[in-house]
Amino acid sequence: RLAGVDCYGEPRLAERVSAALRAPALSALPDCTFPARKDSRFGVSLAQPMYLELWEIGLARLARGAQSALSGTDLANWLVTLYRVPAPEPELFESYLHDVGGEGGTARGARSSLSWWSLLEMAPELSGDADAWRPESVLLESQGLAVLRAGHHYTGLECGLYGGGHGHPDRLHLTLHAGGVHWLPDPGTGSYVSRDLFWYRSTLAHNAPRLDGASQPPGDAVCEMFDVQDDWAWVRGRYGDVTRTVVSGPAYVVDVVELAGREDRVLELPWHLWGSGDVVTSGRWEAADLADEFVTRIERFVPDAPGPGPLRLEHAARNAQLTAHLLFAGELLRAEGPGPPGRGKRETFYVARSRGRNLRFVTVLEPHTGAPRVRAVRASGESVEVETAGGVEHHHFTGAAWEIEVPGDGASLSRRSLRGAREIAPPFTPLLELEGPTRAVAAALRVGGAPPLDGTLAGFDVSEPLLLALEDQYRRSEDAYPGPDELSAVAYTAWDEAALYLAVEVTKPDLCLRAPGAPPLGLDNEPDDIHSDGLQVYVAADGGEGRENGYVGYLIVPDAEGPGVRATATTDSAGDASGGGKGGGGGVRGGWQRTERGYRVTVRVPWPAAARPHIGGRVGFDLIINEMLPGRVRRAGQLVWSGGDGWVWLRGDRQDPVRFGVLELVA
Repeated sequence: RLAGVDCYGEPRLAERVSAALRAPALSALPDCTFPARKDSRFGVSLAQPMYLELWEIGLARLARGAQSALSGTDLANWLVTLYRVPAPEPELFESYLHDVGGEGGTARGARSSLSWWSLLEMAPELSGDADAWRPESVLLESQGLAVLRAGHHYTGLECGLYGGGHGHPDRLHLTLHAGGVHWLPDPGTGSYVSRDLFWYRSTLAHNAPRLDGASQPPGDAVCEMFDVQDDWAWVRGRYGDVTRTVVSGPAYVVDVVELAGREDRVLELPWHLWGSGDVVTSGRWEAADLADEFVTRIERFVPDAPGPGPLRLEHAARNAQLTAHLLFAGELLRAEGPGPPGRGKRETFYVARSRGRNLRFVTVLEPHTGAPRVRAVRASGESVEVETAGGVEHHHFTGAAWEIEVPGDGASLSRRSLRGAREIAPPFTPLLELEGPTRAVAAALRVGGAPPLDGTLAGFDVSEPLLLALEDQYRRSEDAYPGPDELSAVAYTAWDEAALYLAVEVTKPDLCLRAPGAPPLGLDNEPDDIHSDGLQVYVAADGGEGRENGYVGYLIVPDAEGPGVRATATTDSAGDASGGGKGGGGGVRGGWQRTERGYRVTVRVPWPAAARPHIGGRVGFDLIINEMLPGRVRRAGQLVWSGGDGWVWLRGDRQDPVRFGVLELVA
């Protein structure tokens, strides 16, 4: 608006705003709370005043703009629904300044209890009908979240982007809310300054598959299938070699997790079930192993009748029950770990575990308040049979569809064929970009022999410097850019067929280097060496953005106890600081020395495997200078050659390859 753009008067922009306002409502749990995805807080009501105000203001602005007919009634129904839920406990949100010092919270239907800000804009009356708010199954494609709704049953599958600094290793996580109970929750995140944060950011804390006893590495999942027909819906997601197929019907959910590979792997599937209960199949528990610092009281279930029959779990909570039929070839573990954030107690959870090349876990989940309808579950190949009180219901995956046969009246069968193959969604592109990014460009000069890399400029041609001394190259934390006398850098690049060579002269009066033997900081999402003066260097093949051809990234810190440097690969790249990459010869190495105004680093960075360095070639490149100040725990800021782009928080050692500049390789 300050730039002269009316986001509510231009139809395409107003439609995007409307979609943003509707998205949380479409993915909300039946009790109108967040599903606590990624770093969201667990169990937060969407009826909190700060959220009500955003919808009130958004609805009023849309009504005055171009999209009143499109979205007004829908959002009004959602708002009326929120006002009718029991008033949530007041919570203080530091980011919402006009709540500070106030009571917070809101009474049922009390629009007048909202802040002065919303009262300036909200409509005098809210014409909506809570009974008309009936969200359906939906795939939020750009988010990768599939929500399957059947009556009061809510099933969600995570099959989208990892999520960067706020992301969790929870691809293909399963959420289930039914009968007023959050049977399979996503725990979200705990306190950022508590050690158990690392539990909530682990795969084992989610209802998500993991391989070989380790949390999922950063990566995206894709939705391959999504379809809705009457009271049945399904979704199929893929993360690497693991697929998860979820089929939701009026009485139960079929969940199939599969691993296909060329070598033996250990596949584990955690189940964090709400309420109290246990395995009801006849058997006993004995001591077992499950390596994790947060997990205790680990046991393995030994059934009295070994064989392929399903294990049955029963849990109960709030006058509701959940029966789970687990059918897989492997072992079932039981253990204790931290419960959802805010509960302050440890909870029992289960892990289905198996080893092999081609594995398949079939689970049928039935929420119910009376006697269960599901009596038995059988699986063979791509087929699943669910024996119910009304007869046997057949499920079969054909590769292109999920076929369902359900007994009807008399001898008739009701058939459905769920399809909905999806194409990979294109990357998000903004409708409006006031200042499009301009890629930084510089030249790297060819050398006949590698520079000595001793912290001097020997062997470097200084006629083509790269400058880092502008305010718009700075990413700040609390304080703004201090100016070039306090922080700036000049870099020189050289190359040959083996590697890229870099000399960086940093102006910084107070040098703060992290010692190699310093105690671990234990900070979330961040390697310790970013909290030190030092460099981050990125190189991508062929001048591209790095997503397709791969790129290398290195975190480089001068050794506080000698003339060498310490280098590690960044967490978002394919770099190998010691292996050498395409150039071989020992990987990243170099030296450094103090200067009158700061320090100078000279390093060798091997080319990515896909690079073909030649005169006239172009490679993607970026250079970041980390700034540490005395008395701090975390770094104060960064200088970024390609452009600062905001704040330093939550970036860790990552840099989006879309932002890389270009080095032109010249003779």
